[in-house]
Parts: sequence; C-alpha cells; structure tokens
Amino acid sequence: MSEDAPVNTGAGTATDWLPGIPVRKMQLKLHQWARADAARRFDDLYNLVCDPGFLIDAWNRVAGNTGAKTAGIDGLTVAAIETGQGVQPFLMEIRDELRKRSYRPAPVRRVQIPKSNGKMRDLGIPTVKDRVVQAALKAVLEPVFEADFVPASYGFRPNRRAHDSIAEIVYLAQRGYEVVLEADIEACFDNIGHVALMDRLRARISDKRVLSLVKAFLKAGVMHHGIAKNTLTGTPPGGILTPPAQWVTRACVTLRSVLILMLVVGGALTYG
Repeated sequence: MSEDAPVNTGAGTATDWLPGIPVRKMQLKLHQWARADAARRFDDLYNLVCDPGFLIDAWNRVAGNTGAKTAGIDGLTVAAIETGQGVQPFLMEIRDELRKRSYRPAPVRRVQIPKSNGKMRDLGIPTVKDRVVQAALKAVLEPVFEADFVPASYGFRPNRRAHDSIAEIVYLAQRGYEVVLEADIEACFDNIGHVALMDRLRARISDKRVLSLVKAFLKAGVMHHGIAKNTLTGTPPGGILTPPAQWVTRACVTLRSVLILMLVVGGALTYG
C-alpha cells in the first residue's frame, strides 16, 4: 500500500473539441503545489473548471457511470442529450454559462431507497448538467485537498477503499496493536454546516468564483414530489459534491473518489 494516494487517474484531454489543458498534467501540478506549501491558497481555479478539457473529462466520467440512465428534475439522461442536443453543443452551453457567471444549479431530485436495516434512505439525483459541472469542479479541487491528508486516512479517497484500511488494521494487529476505535457522526451529511464548510474551503481556495459555485450547489435545494425545499445545512446525498456514502446504490453519477465536500471535512479510520 502506497503511503501517498495519487490524485485522479484516467483523466482525459480535449482532443475532439476546443484546445484544452491536459487534465491529468494539470491535476498533478495542483497536487504538487499543494504538497509543497501547506499554507498556499489557490486562485484562478475557475478557469480550469471552464476549460474544455476538464468539461470533456467530466462528461466522460458522468456518461460512463451507471447513473447516466437516471434523470434529474429536468428529465434528461445522458442518452437523451447525446441523441438530442448533442454532446459538444451541450458542453459549449455549460462553458458559456460558467464564463458568463449565469450558471445556476437546479434543485436535486430526491428519492428514497431501502436500506439494509429496512429503513429508507434519501438519495439526491442532480441533473446531468449539474453532474458535469460538479465533476469538473471536483477534478480541480480534489488534488489540492488530497495533499492535506495523512497516510493513515482512507475515507473516501481516490484509489483507496475500506479493504485497504482493513489490511492495515490486520498488519498492525499482527505487530502488537490490540484495539480498534470506531466512531461515527450521526446523520453527518445532513448536518454539515455550510458556514464551517466554506471556511474550510477558504483555507485553501481564494478564488471567489469557485467558492460561489460550491456555495450555489450547497444552496440549490431539493425537489420531492414536486415540492422544492431549501437546504440550510448538509449536502444532498448522492451528488458528486457529496461523500459517496450512497455510492453503492449507483442511482446517480458519482466518481471513484470522494467528492470535494468530504475532502474538506475529512474522513479517516482511527485505530490505536
């Protein structure tokens, strides 16, 4: 097991649209800069969110997920966009809105799915458009916050999983450790304070456009049975900018790592 988890893998480049920045290369630079200076605050990241390469990479991730077959409140799926408007015009429209600062996230469609204990769990399904923007935003922010994690942290990190933490527990247990401590925050994602979360973001990000975009997603609200509800606290479960506690449901697109909100709040298995 590597002590330092790498940033996103499999990132693509803009080869079939407008010239764009190679995503993987830029992510590695962001990660290196963040690791080199723990106090560094990043500015001018918004242009990366708008970059064609990042948007194409975000689309590929969204379209490649099982959740591509699931629609948000606008009723559009990935297939509907491909056969209707077309991917390139769709991404160009998103880019134009982002650059003009006219983009506004739509409320998340809320559904309920059964849990293993017989209870129901709320799941939020963003529109495909919002998933693409979230994926681009996450691709920009994740390398920065990934640099702040310690090697012992396995919660919702790229290329790390629960089995890795179990393997380390076994390794330590074989070398004299006898106690494993487990803790959980009740309804954590429902109770995350937006003010506290934004403060954590500002510790690393000084680009006000990026901060405003994250805040817009937090305040987008949810739609349930045709009734809109504001989100004063918490993050809508199921979105790319929410930790994938509901990832296994595959009901909507997520990526293989945590979403930036969990990167900021942090998640580590503690043992002693």
